[in-house]
Amino acid sequence: MTGSERTLATTWATSVAQVTEQSRALLERLAFLAPDPVPDSLLDVAVPGETPEHDAYEARAGLFAYSLIARVTAEDGGAPGFVLHRLVQDFAYRAMPDERRAQALREALDWVNEAFVGDADDVRTWPVIDPLAPHALAIDEKSLGPDHPNVAIRLNNLGRLLQATNGLAEAEPLYRRALEIWEKSLGVEHPQVTTGLNNVAGRFRATDRLAKAEPLYRRALEILEKSLGSDHPQVATGLNNLAQLLQATNRLADVEPVMRRALKIWEKSLGSDHPQVATGLNNLALLLQATNRLAEAEPLMRRALAIDEKSYGSNHPKVANRLNSLAALLYSTNRLAEAEPLMRGALAICETSLGPDHPNTVSVRENLAALLAARGQGA
Repeated sequence: MTGSERTLATTWATSVAQVTEQSRALLERLAFLAPDPVPDSLLDVAVPGETPEHDAYEARAGLFAYSLIARVTAEDGGAPGFVLHRLVQDFAYRAMPDERRAQALREALDWVNEAFVGDADDVRTWPVIDPLAPHALAIDEKSLGPDHPNVAIRLNNLGRLLQATNGLAEAEPLYRRALEIWEKSLGVEHPQVTTGLNNVAGRFRATDRLAKAEPLYRRALEILEKSLGSDHPQVATGLNNLAQLLQATNRLADVEPVMRRALKIWEKSLGSDHPQVATGLNNLALLLQATNRLAEAEPLMRRALAIDEKSYGSNHPKVANRLNSLAALLYSTNRLAEAEPLMRGALAICETSLGPDHPNTVSVRENLAALLAARGQGA
């Protein structure tokens, strides 16, 4: 440590010595989190095993009183919270005896796991899991080591979250690191490796590096078929990923049999009303639309919409996607009066669930504007 750091450490030691027992316990748990802002919402989640009398907000107030943590103001819709300086965090970690350090680590892990509830693909859970994601990863790295398969799971989930919230460039290195860990720890033919292969390939496809994506998709599909059997739903997912790539490279004649095989597997293994079946139906419908087979596409889109409305409710972002797709199909067949209420419904859902500036919302709004212009109307 530098001379100034030693002086600060002495100051912090004096402060820590004066806080209450519950404030010290909170500080020790925070020592295992990432040096990112901690959302206030985490304090609403009880630490498993903590006594009922424990008051997390009172404990935090004690840390504020001695300037061991600082307030973080919510900007751009971010979660309000507080932050523990890196050096304070390091000091708190080093000051704990080994036995207490192990106990505090377990408490922090259980605490964040209890709070980390949600699906990275579901926009409604983003305000909860987004600010917690770096802390979940930090705890696993400290408790299991940087190359443990569970760390790869955290990396992968954080990558999915970043991708869903438009942090695309940040997601790719996380996916790559997760894949490397899985290959090294589980073996290159393990089914878990296919998750990493598909995610890295997905980033390649999204950034128009299609030649790099295809061998990864094909390798993932080969592993799944070998390890799980040709009729497993994960094989259908692998087929669907490959089909999307083939369509992106305009090999339309090769796409349809792959999509139909994926859909057949999902229907057989998951049931005809499963949301994954809706995905397969919609993908096939979009392919049929692209090849000008509109009459075949429409009933598939309507069935996909019905499944998702039943599965997710009428106000879910996935329902908005289905409404938008069906409206676009109707628009292309010049059934503008039928298309308009569907597109307005899609826009209302997007504005409520994603916000007015989300790329999906902007896209639907532009589609509606084009439709209204075609009808000779304004917005």
